[in-house]
Amino acid sequence: QAQLVESGGGSVQPGGSLRLSCSASGFTLDRYAITWFRQAPGKEREGVSCISSRREITSYADSLKGRFTISRDNAKNTVYLHLSSLKPEDTAVYYCATLLYFCLDYPGERSDFNYWGQGTQVTVSS
Repeated sequence: QAQLVESGGGSVQPGGSLRLSCSASGFTLDRYAITWFRQAPGKEREGVSCISSRREITSYADSLKGRFTISRDNAKNTVYLHLSSLKPEDTAVYYCATLLYFCLDYPGERSDFNYWGQGTQVTVSS
């Protein structure tokens, strides 16, 4: 059964860091682009960043550049989102989703993606 699983979320103080993982089971990620999204309570889903099968990176939120970094390790069948200098407004559920090969120029609609994970909660609070 093919599925994506996010992990690595948790509670952290402002200024802290986390590394989120998006791991696949039942299929390999090497042909897929992976997009990270987040959704804060009461807000719409927001595209964060995407990494293509060729490791080209597309950022969808200019305000997050320099603090959030996407990477992939195909040997581990995992894509990462490194979060640093976290702020309370980064509190959200973080999701990953797959699409073949290339990132979209825009974050995309749910139907654009093959697989979605269930999300991992990130809470930034003092």
